[in-house]
Amino acid sequence: MAGKRILMLVGEFSEEYEIFVFEQAMHAVGHTVHVVCPDKKAGDILKTSLHDFEGHQTYTEKLGHDYILNKTFAEVNPADYDAVYAAGGRGPEYIRIDKRVQALVRHFHETGKPIFTICHGVQILIAVDGVVRGREVAALQYCEPEVTLAGGIYIDVAPTGAHVDGNLVSAKGWPGLAAFMRECLKVLGTEIRDGKALMRDERKAA
Repeated sequence: MAGKRILMLVGEFSEEYEIFVFEQAMHAVGHTVHVVCPDKKAGDILKTSLHDFEGHQTYTEKLGHDYILNKTFAEVNPADYDAVYAAGGRGPEYIRIDKRVQALVRHFHETGKPIFTICHGVQILIAVDGVVRGREVAALQYCEPEVTLAGGIYIDVAPTGAHVDGNLVSAKGWPGLAAFMRECLKVLGTEIRDGKALMRDERKAA
């Protein structure tokens, strides 16, 4: 299988599960995930957060595990990647105003490559004009006004669900990671058969 290359955009206190679980699952089936944060280098530590749902009016926030970044932000060439993933948590609210991050997102939008977003990750997408306009997108429910104001169509999926609109895969939060990653793999052209990951061309030959 010729694995795909996925660029993951994160910031300090991005959601722990949405980084670790996504990255490890994609690596397990043969894809490569490079996780980058503005102004950080490969080997730098990223502080993560863990949002939980414990019966309050909104989520609680706890300190997550440290993540060691595996790619230097300044070295990223978006043309080298097949898809981009915007992880959620608190990171998106500040990295979305970074013009370099916006330029990366714009590349994937303009080239029609797959775009994956979960939870607050949609805040990164709506910072770039046109990315969600006219598109159906799921996100944490508190992002609904932003999605709508950016011209998107907010889809209120179940917490464990995911939504697909063409090359755009989205979900509400980390409880939906299983469904989200399953749909991401489909968009990437990956099928798991008898424990082996097959790309679209390989399935035709099988």
